[in-house]
Amino acid sequence: MVQKIQMATPIVEMDGDEMTRILWKMIKDELILPFIDLKTEYYDLGLVKRDETADQITRDAAEATKRLGVAVKCATITPNHQRMDEYKLHQMWKSPNGTIRSILDGTVFRTPITIPSIHPAVRNWEKPITIARHAYGDVYKSVEIRAEEPGVAKLVFEGESGKREEVVVHTFKGAGVLQAMHNTDKSIRSFAHSCFKFALDTNQSLWFSTKDTISKKYDAQFKIIFYEVFEEYKDEFEKRGLEFFYTLIDDAVARVIRSKGGFIWACKNYDGDVMSDMVSTAFGSLAMMTSVLVSPDGKYEYEAAHGTVTRHYYKYLKGEETSTNPMATIFAWSGALRKRGEMDNLPELIRFANELEASCFDTLNAGIVTKDLAGLMEGVTPQPKTSAGFIAAIRERLEQRLA
Repeated sequence: MVQKIQMATPIVEMDGDEMTRILWKMIKDELILPFIDLKTEYYDLGLVKRDETADQITRDAAEATKRLGVAVKCATITPNHQRMDEYKLHQMWKSPNGTIRSILDGTVFRTPITIPSIHPAVRNWEKPITIARHAYGDVYKSVEIRAEEPGVAKLVFEGESGKREEVVVHTFKGAGVLQAMHNTDKSIRSFAHSCFKFALDTNQSLWFSTKDTISKKYDAQFKIIFYEVFEEYKDEFEKRGLEFFYTLIDDAVARVIRSKGGFIWACKNYDGDVMSDMVSTAFGSLAMMTSVLVSPDGKYEYEAAHGTVTRHYYKYLKGEETSTNPMATIFAWSGALRKRGEMDNLPELIRFANELEASCFDTLNAGIVTKDLAGLMEGVTPQPKTSAGFIAAIRERLEQRLA
């Protein structure tokens, strides 16, 4: 009988939807529960339960993360009109990730999982590039107007003190469109703190980019706040030989492509949305992309960067075998367990998380893969497996390592 590793404090467990929900149970049953006396505070964030509770369960899960400090989350559906009809929802509930980010005031860090047999599309990249996305404001909270006729568009601010500022956006000679977006000093400052803390957590240099030469107030405020916050971390960065590097977004893109990787690239909301997909695809697969939400006061929520793999779920419901890649979800569990071990000073739990990830690499390096990776591998003869077969191969190697 294997002596199970003990935990002191629970982690918040957020279950999800569709194929990733199926993988979630497989991962727990095969790779976690046989080895750990798992303590979690469980929240079912599946779309049905969110609808039943009017999304209160999502808010409860976020508050639990603030209380316990570490969470692991399965991928969830953000419903559209089609999903409303399919699940007979009471309303089109917001993205759970957005709700949790807002409550934790967190920043999302996305990092590719790399292996030697899958070469990045950018041939000089040698180490992963982590994208830090400021997940508040900008175009995602913008307001828009369609101007149907000639007229004057104005941006107006009326302060509580009675102060009033007004600028003309554009004098339309005919039809057009206009948009206004915002951000707050508080949110930008939280973003900066999360970035610098995560850089120290992972011992990586931090790059940051905006377009302050064009946006002399909006983007410039990001730059000003980042430099102010950096003063709190400067000594530790210098002690470790880490760099905080600021440049314009277009220059950053060119430098990133020419770089060898191995750093964190902090981006504003839209830039981070676009660049995280670019980086994940260039490194191989979104299924091999980890994601961790970090709050400025040091709360962590780990998840996979991808969605619920709907196409595979419908196949699964028909009784067909699927070859869905569970790597990012496994790494969400290992990341959360490692962080819990670090916070509670449990070296056995930290070792388990490290050995679980190492067992995944052992399996992949032996050519045992899910179908999505088979066509990307070089120098290894791939042996495609079903999800269950792939997870079983990882467990075999995990047992060997823990023995």
